[in-house]
Amino acid sequence: MSTTTHRESGPASLDRTALARRGVRSARALAPARPRRGAFEPRWRLAEVSGRLVELSGEGPAAWLTFAFALVAESQRRGEPAAWVTVRGTSFYPPDAARDGIDLAALPVVFAPHATAAARAAERLVRSGGFGVVVIDLVGVRPELPPALLSRLAGLAERHEAAVVCLTEKPAAAPSLGPLVSLRCEVRRDDPAGHAFTCRATALRDKRRGQPWADVEVCRGPAGLC
Repeated sequence: MSTTTHRESGPASLDRTALARRGVRSARALAPARPRRGAFEPRWRLAEVSGRLVELSGEGPAAWLTFAFALVAESQRRGEPAAWVTVRGTSFYPPDAARDGIDLAALPVVFAPHATAAARAAERLVRSGGFGVVVIDLVGVRPELPPALLSRLAGLAERHEAAVVCLTEKPAAAPSLGPLVSLRCEVRRDDPAGHAFTCRATALRDKRRGQPWADVEVCRGPAGLC
């Protein structure tokens, strides 16, 4: 008994070289090239910090408010309310916030007697699920918060896709608020050139990215302090 082998005819029988000669290209060759790993550069935007416990630290000519205001304004533009919690006796300069595009009438400001009370107030705000950004302003006070409270803040931020941003006054070499801080950035303001300031946020630790990065913003000097 003889066996006859039939070879399939048509395009399927052509090898890649023959197809290329006929001008046929594969779908993979026509697809846009994928960006190389690590080519994406993080930016200080709400998408980068949502669902995270974040610490903005600095000393001297720092730019805590510049970067915190940017998140608040972006959240408001998206229709997601933001809130600001601070310790009694300290606050931001309202004209600066308005100049940065913040709707002051839509920004609740909570004054607490000390840092732990401020963090507990922030916890209640985040737990409500009604805020996209909650800033805890601890500049000028000792930023020591109980680990259990930080754990709750981190968990609530992730659950409600909210950014919980703590502002602290300390050098880069000082430890962060705790191991549950997902992103810690050092924020600095360079000397002004005319009326312009160069503000830089440098990631000292980023659990999501796993590597350092920096974002630079050029801002005009406001009537108050950055």
